[in-house]
Amino acid sequence: MKISIITPTFNSAGVITDCIESVYSQTFHNIEHIIVDGGSTDLTLDCVRSKANRVVKIVSEPDKGIYDALNKGIRLASGDIIGILHSDDTFGSVQTLQHIAESFGPSLAIPEGQKPVDVVYGNLVFVDQLHVNKIVRYWVSKPFNPSLLRKGWMPPHPTVFMRREVYVKHGLFNMNLKCAADYDYLLRVFNDDTLGFFYLPEVITRMRMGGISTKGLKYIINKKIEDFWVLKNNRMPFPCWILLAKNVSKIPQLIFKKSHY
Repeated sequence: MKISIITPTFNSAGVITDCIESVYSQTFHNIEHIIVDGGSTDLTLDCVRSKANRVVKIVSEPDKGIYDALNKGIRLASGDIIGILHSDDTFGSVQTLQHIAESFGPSLAIPEGQKPVDVVYGNLVFVDQLHVNKIVRYWVSKPFNPSLLRKGWMPPHPTVFMRREVYVKHGLFNMNLKCAADYDYLLRVFNDDTLGFFYLPEVITRMRMGGISTKGLKYIINKKIEDFWVLKNNRMPFPCWILLAKNVSKIPQLIFKKSHY
């Protein structure tokens, strides 16, 4: 089994080395790491090239944003499993990809009547941008049930790993969306009742605050507008209620932060 990790970057010189080292400190070694750079003007590419003997594929050219970069990476990926690690993120531990691989692999006992695993996801922690050991928000997911989608539930996208066949079936990210293409994609996938989902109850990803998903008020407003469109477009009932529930569900993540994991 080979795992492809896609890392979109743009002017990420201050963090990209940590990201790359996180990938290559993994105990699981059959990794294809794809760096998709949007034409950085800082030292990002110098940092990446200093690790060139370990980074499998590097693309650097202007793009139309993060979802364009992710789509490029998906097209380039040759792994059996595809995951995303943003340039300012790191994996939860050195065993993260080993546990991901085991979750997909035949060593996992599948109960009778349960589907084979197509999608694996887990927990995520947001950490302070400067003090990466300080947890700001702890996003604990849960085993999947279709009814959860109508309650605003969704796993944290950076923790989601999918078989290549899922991307072949469901295509790429919607480039018409600027903030919510990941939510749109996950709704498409998790509404597919032919797929098997597995919750790995551990921290998969450590995300620095300050990335695209933690920006200011204007971004938040635009995202809520796009989230509503995504819910309507995916024929989810009572989209206003789901959107409200989705926002309320984030409150415990801020209150009940875990000091360790």
